[in-house]
Amino acid sequence: MAKDFWSEADLRQMAEARLSVEKAEEQLERFRTGVLPLRLDRPCTAGDGILVLPVPERERCERAFEELVKTGRVMKFVPASGAASRMFRDWHRACSVRAFDSAPEEGYFLKSLPDYAFYEDLRSRISAAGRSLEEWISRGSCPEILDFILKPEGLGYGSLPKALLKFHDYPEGSRTALQEHLVEAALYVRDEESVCRVHFTVSPEHRSLVEAHLEETVGAFERRFGVRLQVGLSVQDPSTDTIAVDLDNRPFRGEDGCLVFRPGGHGALLKNLDSLDGDIVFLKNIDNIVPDRLKVPTVLWKRTLSGFLVDLEGELHRRLRRIEEGALGPAEIDDMVRFCREKLNTHVPREVAIAPPEIMEAWLFARMNRPLRICGMVRNEGEPGGGPFWVSEAGGGASLQIVEEFQVDRSDPGQREIWEASTHFNPVDLVLTLRDFRGERFDLNRFVDPAAVAITRKSEKGRDLKALELPGLWNGAMAFWNTIFVEVPLETFNPVKVAEDLLRPRHRRF
Repeated sequence: MAKDFWSEADLRQMAEARLSVEKAEEQLERFRTGVLPLRLDRPCTAGDGILVLPVPERERCERAFEELVKTGRVMKFVPASGAASRMFRDWHRACSVRAFDSAPEEGYFLKSLPDYAFYEDLRSRISAAGRSLEEWISRGSCPEILDFILKPEGLGYGSLPKALLKFHDYPEGSRTALQEHLVEAALYVRDEESVCRVHFTVSPEHRSLVEAHLEETVGAFERRFGVRLQVGLSVQDPSTDTIAVDLDNRPFRGEDGCLVFRPGGHGALLKNLDSLDGDIVFLKNIDNIVPDRLKVPTVLWKRTLSGFLVDLEGELHRRLRRIEEGALGPAEIDDMVRFCREKLNTHVPREVAIAPPEIMEAWLFARMNRPLRICGMVRNEGEPGGGPFWVSEAGGGASLQIVEEFQVDRSDPGQREIWEASTHFNPVDLVLTLRDFRGERFDLNRFVDPAAVAITRKSEKGRDLKALELPGLWNGAMAFWNTIFVEVPLETFNPVKVAEDLLRPRHRRF
């Protein structure tokens, strides 16, 4: 790229954003070359890429969990940066045009209002303004009610993060999504000293609100559940923002002539995860929670998945230490090859298999000495999102990957058929190891597939642009981790993507 391609103002702006010229030019080149789709080999199914744990093994995993959790190695990581704007998309539209699309939709909204956990807060806020919610409901005053739900003069739910929304109602009061995650932490990450470690990622504009909410919450929850909550917060690092381009792949500039940078998507949170002083980490989305009466299966499977992980981690570490000692015998090499094939779903490349023993040992060490993730997978019942697949690799063979629809060439009939044959869905229910067999932190950036980005069309003040999203946190950002898929029951997956999801039986107070 020509030396004068970037102006002095551009260079200053990139320096302030902590984006190097080299990285910016790599991103521009990615826009120009485009993104190649993944090549699906087949869907992962029960017995072929997805483990179905029998009861005795689940019980053994639970026993392993009991020993693990005492050590203080475990923490919970919850991406909670997103605003709830999409959750209230239909309500925002109705608010702006001052009506719902149909009379039945309006009737359902009015009839269902008392069933939302935020109802009492809404009633109090409207009463403080000298009005009556009950009267507005009886008169069908939907626009006025929506104003008080969504706008800052009311509850402000239209601009709050999901973490701060009231999700569930209890006799002693309602709980936000963030509070439900703290309760979960008390149930499965409490160590021998009753310490529970939890980390939330939040957006910079919401950080002070989240901190204030934690200030109000933590002490009361510690007393109620007999724990000490160590809660950390971090924001998405601005250096993970990506440069935007116009439709001709030239840097997009705002009305002031400045470059435009956009957030890099949830894959940017790999930097937050990499910065944790963590060891074994539960990863779960902010909106996938249930009330107390339904928490037992969730807790049970968290215990099971983490127990499975720590057992497999022990097998990995034992073999890695043996390689480090040196002088492996043929039987030991055969054992490790079989372990990689049967436990890690990977095969030795032909050129390695016929190479001298020291080449084989180096390959085995590199293949096993990676972060490990155990990913719960639920039966597919039509939920939108990614799923588990065997993905063809450039050098031959296939690896286990969590694949999103945009990563697949659905114009190819064969690829479309494989995608549609998927039997399972990714609920974002993961347990991760962040340290190696020496107890040192992995450099997570070494295990990213940098090509697994997404290019999307956006607009800025009416002008079209293209944006680059980094490899997804549980997709390309973990492409080269050791990955195991385990079937978990559908009852552990209860996301809230739209407001009406809070009215499903699994989120109600009965």
